[in-house]
Amino acid sequence: MQINEKSIVQKVKELVEPIVKSMGFRLFDVEFKPERGWVLRVILDKEGGITISDCEEVSKRLSSLLDVEDIIPTSYILEVSSPGLTRELTKPEHYEFFKGRLIRVVLRAPLEGKREFKGYISDVKEGILQLKERESGQLLHIPFSAIAKANLEIEGW
Repeated sequence: MQINEKSIVQKVKELVEPIVKSMGFRLFDVEFKPERGWVLRVILDKEGGITISDCEEVSKRLSSLLDVEDIIPTSYILEVSSPGLTRELTKPEHYEFFKGRLIRVVLRAPLEGKREFKGYISDVKEGILQLKERESGQLLHIPFSAIAKANLEIEGW
């Protein structure tokens, strides 16, 4: 059986986003991938963080909904979780949401002789991340296409 992971992720996002939003959560991401069988991971966020009981409540609601809608043509495990304190930033809206926060960025190719930067998100405009480097204070303009990986950093560690 051929499984179109991207199509399933898109359908799940469209189906669950209004539900989790009505429950007071923000849909951070959805993943569908093979890991010891298929796993559907729904990643939520909210101001103040996600609790285990939040995950349980959303899991019950989504499990019933996904069973009724039957959009996934194979068996899978549903996981509802938080993105964590050092969450990966994968979309422009993630960077926008965390403006002012400290992040670590790893680039696909060196910029000014370096591939890794720590700094504060100044702005996000037209596919460009504006990052104020923590050590030098220099404002860097990094195209999203140049970013290999970016994560929130915990300050003071």
